[in-house]
Amino acid sequence: MSETDMPVGDDSSGRPRPLLVSDDATLVDEVLRLAAAAGVVMELAASPGAVRGSWATAPLVVLGQDVSAEAVRLRMPSRARLVVVCQAEDPEMFKRALALGAEQVVVLPTGQDWLVDRLADAMESPAEDGPTICVVGGRGGAGASTTATALALTAMRMGRESLLVDGDPLGGGIDLVVGGEDTEGLRWPDFAQTRGRVNGTALRAALPRVDQLTVLSWDRSDELDISVEAMRAVLAAAGRCSDLVVVDLPRRVDDAAAEALTRSNVTLLVVPAEVRAVAAAARVAGGLRYHAADIRVLVRGPAPTGLPADVIGQSLGLPLAGSIRAEPGLAEALDHGEPPIRRPRTPLAVFCRNFLLTLESDRHAA
Repeated sequence: MSETDMPVGDDSSGRPRPLLVSDDATLVDEVLRLAAAAGVVMELAASPGAVRGSWATAPLVVLGQDVSAEAVRLRMPSRARLVVVCQAEDPEMFKRALALGAEQVVVLPTGQDWLVDRLADAMESPAEDGPTICVVGGRGGAGASTTATALALTAMRMGRESLLVDGDPLGGGIDLVVGGEDTEGLRWPDFAQTRGRVNGTALRAALPRVDQLTVLSWDRSDELDISVEAMRAVLAAAGRCSDLVVVDLPRRVDDAAAEALTRSNVTLLVVPAEVRAVAAAARVAGGLRYHAADIRVLVRGPAPTGLPADVIGQSLGLPLAGSIRAEPGLAEALDHGEPPIRRPRTPLAVFCRNFLLTLESDRHAA
């Protein structure tokens, strides 16, 4: 095996590894120590000229100060996720980093914590975090938990890694919606003291999986609080290891729910097509507006008085995400622990697929 493709450690995942380019033995030892702390296996090369292929494909390139001048001389292609590391500040080195388009210059040991996090992030997310959708009911029994579960299941069946998060401690447990209340894995009380960075891959591995859907729900204890720090850490980790995160939230916005709403790409307000439900939803929407940047209305019909979905959206002052009609037998199926997406052409299934495709298209166009 040649030096240019020599792995340090063992990685059987088959994914490209972060690349360390340096011929400084002291610097190499220090960076590899930090990589081990992040649980990351690196590819090692002594010269930038020897790794033009890996330079383009590696999820992160860590370039040593000792070979930064060579990288500039060789006109190595500019790329995202390039970090230059050194053990002493050098004005010329900063100029070279700028010429290479580096995102950061890390001076060790001062910047070692930052580099550990960056190495771990590189293996968990190739480019950007998966989007987060928050779902809130306009009134009790609006179907928010069912909608949130349906979105996560639909994403999974579209080949996306989705993670369903129960952010409502009084909702009864969203694991019941998918029949996973007896599935082993961590629940919210296990994260009560969580602070700082959580490894996304480890989080996903520790949570219950019900028919391949990863779920973070509540247990049946008296623990009913999610701290802001725990919600922040869990959702950040979930985004790094998922193509989609769906969060079911309570109607009353507490601090943890506010954190989730702030992180959301889209918040769906689920409103039954009833006059009293619309009035209740207006109060809920007032609380959401303080935290969520993009709120859309999903109307669940039929309307007893023929109240049109677009009129409901207009009365709430929010754009309409869509409207769906009632599905016979859905409530009974949920009570038996059957998933809400039973057939691909049901109104809820069609809405979820179209909504996710629209969200994906909007993100690519941005």
